[in-house]
Amino acid sequence: MPQYTLMLRESGDVFAKLSPAEMQAIVARYSAWAGALRAAGKLTGHKLRDGDGRVMRRNGGRVMVTDGPFTEGKEVLGGLFIVDAASYDDVLTIANGCPHLDFGSIEVREVEIVRGQ
Repeated sequence: MPQYTLMLRESGDVFAKLSPAEMQAIVARYSAWAGALRAAGKLTGHKLRDGDGRVMRRNGGRVMVTDGPFTEGKEVLGGLFIVDAASYDDVLTIANGCPHLDFGSIEVREVEIVRGQ
């Protein structure tokens, strides 16, 4: 069965303005959505650590490494899920139930399995 990645992008600091109780309610929504998909054997997922990471760019013949990404950007990749689905239509139906659509966007891409030569 094909696999798809759902990359969760957040718009700015939408979560920073929420109270602890509001954040707990949102986490409960994500947990319920993901739990139902895990129980069906369709999902694995990962939350990316806030504010931690490195960005690499090639600049001429050198590779530049900077701290980041930072939440000051317009959109920040906040996490990802790997979903087993029969087709794009199927995975879009699954992603449509994700609470993240209330806070940002979800980029959906099929995972291409590359086998060794």
